[in-house]
Amino acid sequence: MRIVRYAIGSVRHYGELEPGDTRIARFEGDPFTGLSPTGHIDAVGDVVILAPVEQSRIFGFAYNYASHVDETDREIPEVPVCFMKPSTSVVGPGDAIVYPADGELIHFEGELVVVIGKEARHVKPSEAHEYILGYTCGNDVSDRIVQRKESAFGTLLIGKGQDTFAPLGPVIATGLDPSGLSLTTRVNGTVVQSASTADLLLPVPGIVSYLSRYLTLLPGDVIMTGTPSGVGPIHPGDEVEVEIEGIGVLRNPVVAESR
Repeated sequence: MRIVRYAIGSVRHYGELEPGDTRIARFEGDPFTGLSPTGHIDAVGDVVILAPVEQSRIFGFAYNYASHVDETDREIPEVPVCFMKPSTSVVGPGDAIVYPADGELIHFEGELVVVIGKEARHVKPSEAHEYILGYTCGNDVSDRIVQRKESAFGTLLIGKGQDTFAPLGPVIATGLDPSGLSLTTRVNGTVVQSASTADLLLPVPGIVSYLSRYLTLLPGDVIMTGTPSGVGPIHPGDEVEVEIEGIGVLRNPVVAESR
C-alpha cells in the first residue's frame, strides 16, 4: 500500500494512491489509529499532496554509510551518531526548500526514512518490523557552516533544523523490505547520489532497536536513516529529487528566503 496524506481546500485526508498515480482511494481516520475505506475516489490533479506525517518527531542518523564517512574524511563512528530536527522543518512534495538569507553552504542529503506505526520501547532487531508502518523519502537539508561550528562544541540543531530542512514524501509505502532498496538523488536532473540501503552501516532493524533502547518511539515518529556519498550544495533556482525504489520521487524546488 502507498498511503498518501493530502488536502482538498482546508480539509485533510489520508488515502491510498492507486496504480497509475492518478487516483486516490480516500480513507477515514489516520494510519496510526486506524483507516477505514470511504468508497470515495479523489483525482490527484484535484488535491495537494502533503508531507505524510504532521507534527512528527524527526530523528536522524549521521555517518551511516561508509561512503559518506569516507567523503567527510572521518572514521566510522563507534556508536550511532544521532540528532533531531524540529517538526517545523518538515515540508511536503513540491514545497520549497528555503535557502536562508545568510546561508553560505547548504547541502542536500537524500535518505530512506522510517515511519513508526506504534509505540516502541526495548525492541529487538528481529521485532522491529512490527513497529514500522512503512517508509518514505527524505532530504536531510543541512547548513554546513553552522553545522560545523555547532559540531565543534558537541551540539547540532540549527545546522539541521531550520524551517523547510526536512522534506518528506510523497507516500508512506508499506510492506517494503528496506534491506536493499535503490536510492537516487538528482539536482536539476543530474544524478548526484546513487546507492543501495544494503550499504547502511546500521540497518533499519538496528536503528529502531537502538533508539528504542534509550527512548520511547511514538506513532508518527520518523527516522532519517543516513545519506550515502555524493552530498553537495544547492542554490536558489535548483530542483532536488530523491527517488527510492518502491516509494516514488520526492521533488522540491529551492527558493531564496524573503524577509
